[in-house]
Amino acid sequence: MDAERWQRLSPLLDALLELEPEARTRRLQALREEDPGLAGELEGLLALEDDNDDFLSEPLVMPPAGVGSGAEVGPYRLESLLGEGGMGQVWLASRADGLYQRRVALKLLRPGLTSNDLRLRFTREREILARLAHPNIARLLDAGISADGLPYLALEYVDGTPITDYCREYRVPLAQRLQMFRQICDAVSHAHANLIVHRDLKPSNILVTPAGEVRLLDFGIAKLLDSEAPAPEQTGTGMRAFTLHYAAPEQIRGEPVTTMTDVYSLGVVLYELLTASKPYRLKRHSDAEWEEAILTADPVRPSQAVMRDTATAHDRAAQRRRSRVLAGDLDNIALRALAKRPEQRYPSVEALAQDIGRFEAGRPVMAQPQRLGYRFRKYVARHRWALATGLVVTLVLSTALALIAWQAREAVAEAARAQAMQDFMIGLFENAGRGREGEPLDLDSLLDGAVERGNLQLAREPRARAELLGVIARLRMGLGDQAQARALLEQQAAIIAQTADIPASLRLESLVLRGRLARQEGDAAACVTLLEPALGDARREQAQLPPQTADFYSELGRCRQATGARQGARQMFERALAVRRDMRSDEVGTVQTLIDLADLQVEDGELLAALAGYRQAGDRLQQRVGGQHGLQIDIGRRLAGVQRRLGRQEDAISTLRAVLPLAVQVVGTGHETTLGVREQLVALYLDDQRFTDAQAQLAEIHRERMQRLGPDDPALIQSHGLLGRVAWERNDLSTALVHLHDALRIARTARAGRADQERLVDALLRLATVLHEAGRHPEALPLLQEARQEIDAMPGADASQADRLLGEVEIALGRGDAGR
Repeated sequence: MDAERWQRLSPLLDALLELEPEARTRRLQALREEDPGLAGELEGLLALEDDNDDFLSEPLVMPPAGVGSGAEVGPYRLESLLGEGGMGQVWLASRADGLYQRRVALKLLRPGLTSNDLRLRFTREREILARLAHPNIARLLDAGISADGLPYLALEYVDGTPITDYCREYRVPLAQRLQMFRQICDAVSHAHANLIVHRDLKPSNILVTPAGEVRLLDFGIAKLLDSEAPAPEQTGTGMRAFTLHYAAPEQIRGEPVTTMTDVYSLGVVLYELLTASKPYRLKRHSDAEWEEAILTADPVRPSQAVMRDTATAHDRAAQRRRSRVLAGDLDNIALRALAKRPEQRYPSVEALAQDIGRFEAGRPVMAQPQRLGYRFRKYVARHRWALATGLVVTLVLSTALALIAWQAREAVAEAARAQAMQDFMIGLFENAGRGREGEPLDLDSLLDGAVERGNLQLAREPRARAELLGVIARLRMGLGDQAQARALLEQQAAIIAQTADIPASLRLESLVLRGRLARQEGDAAACVTLLEPALGDARREQAQLPPQTADFYSELGRCRQATGARQGARQMFERALAVRRDMRSDEVGTVQTLIDLADLQVEDGELLAALAGYRQAGDRLQQRVGGQHGLQIDIGRRLAGVQRRLGRQEDAISTLRAVLPLAVQVVGTGHETTLGVREQLVALYLDDQRFTDAQAQLAEIHRERMQRLGPDDPALIQSHGLLGRVAWERNDLSTALVHLHDALRIARTARAGRADQERLVDALLRLATVLHEAGRHPEALPLLQEARQEIDAMPGADASQADRLLGEVEIALGRGDAGR
């Protein structure tokens, strides 16, 4: 039988072995109609299997004295027994021939259990393992038959600890646990791509080395070496092909396994990483009770599973903190992976990993019902720290680029238009300077006046007027005033459409601005619809207008990225990068494109590559422009974000500490960009429970915002709330309540829209949570009732946290369900 024929037979044989006799007969009949020869070969292999149905009914043959420590198997010398099961053993071994120094995990079939069908299975497992090449999978290094005719497999020896034990012993933070889990998913996805289902995923098959590297073991071999007692449904060899506590319902029922079987087992592993417990609460923990639970019982929500009876108030407070983190998205992700029916789970391991990635990035997860309010809150939370940086960079760069473009266009041949523009600008600022002495310049009035005067004084210079509208639209976008920017760009587009001598450069600039505005307003599809038809024009103008075409490619790339077309986005970014490198003058634009490419890698989960990309961007900016550029702040914040996702907390803190003095120097201590850096530091300190450090940064943020905005500005709600929470974590209840009451007071006065309602609910829940944890349940109850009323008034709002807290408080007050 050649290799190609075996590759066709192997997966079919696996599937047939998992079927009940009647189902197997029906499947063979269908195969016989499709390919009689193939069906005949499969029947022959199954006959070999049937001949050995009772080969485990007698006591196992014990290994001869020669198979023990010091014995040689092929070129390997056995050192110590690592483990054994009903059909085989795993030994730590080293090369006996001195060819090279390497320790391996040597897997052996027991002597006396080497019938033809088992040898066939052993060969098949060897071929399966040989196809797996992944950094998180223990590799097959060698295979052969000893002088005594004993088949063996030599695999990479992993000196590690089961992942659950590792996380418990080293107190691994949640962010790092999720990152490790995604590595496991990546390894299993690699196996699935090679048509291999693991079938026995469990912590003892997922080891973590002392260096923190994750390794997945026993692909397929577990079916040969499993030591568990027989289950009601068995494989053709009479051995259970899974570990009961991690088995999916279809495995218990004896139905065929699929890739979604591995999704379920990974769900159990994820559950243990989140809660340090199994998904089901049992009384006797017998096999029969486990099977019944897996088939019929609902898993306990992870956020509830961590709430165990403990002796101290401090432990209960820690449990509540952990429960709040798990409630919502992580609850839903774990429960979807553990769904009873395969079609109700994630469609693939990759989809499960992607949802974990969405949670890490603060994006809406697929396991969560996609209500508008939920998606809106995720969007705001995800972008709150980037808003300040985007404002500054957009404002400064757009103004500079507009002025440069203006100067370049004012050639001698257009002296009349240039003079008209000059007179207009002088008149504009002279008029702005006539305000009352000592009053600050009103930028909003200045921009409105510029548009009004431009419409009058530049009525005969449509090109100059179009350029002016574009500059002011950029400024409006930088200030976050999208409505005004949209009106200005619509005016500009109308002028361009009615004017014959508008240059291609201005047409491209106008398109890019309109596309950017659509993207910033959340309509990336409209941006793509607007820009895609002009792609051919941009290519034709590339040689004559490299700055404008590079900007066009970059913006189209960002819009494609926002619609999920990441490959198309990458093409645009790479084209923009090539144009800018040819220009050799737009270093800032080149760096921005490098950042765009690294952002893509973050979305694709290529965090190490993104890390290298951000560093390349920072190095180039340092060498070509200088270290004091504002983009260095943006790069540092992105770099720290990736380091945090990789679990490199100290690296992220060091990065932000280096960025902070630069932000102070470039934009000032009270600028939102600087405060955004401090907010990232706060998040990292809270991750590590470094409450003193977090409080110091929060106090600085709060002081700067209060000084600039006044004591009652809604922007202070968040800092009051965090200061209150941190004070409570430091057992300073009185300070905590002062800040939390201030947050609530401000939130109650700011009731203009949906975002204000959500801030009010957040303030109510923060204060109620601390009062509840402090045992002051009567004070917490009316706050929670008020929060519930506010949530009811917001269509689609998530009430799970409020309901959970309300239930806990009512139970504490002795009301139970009757109190609702």
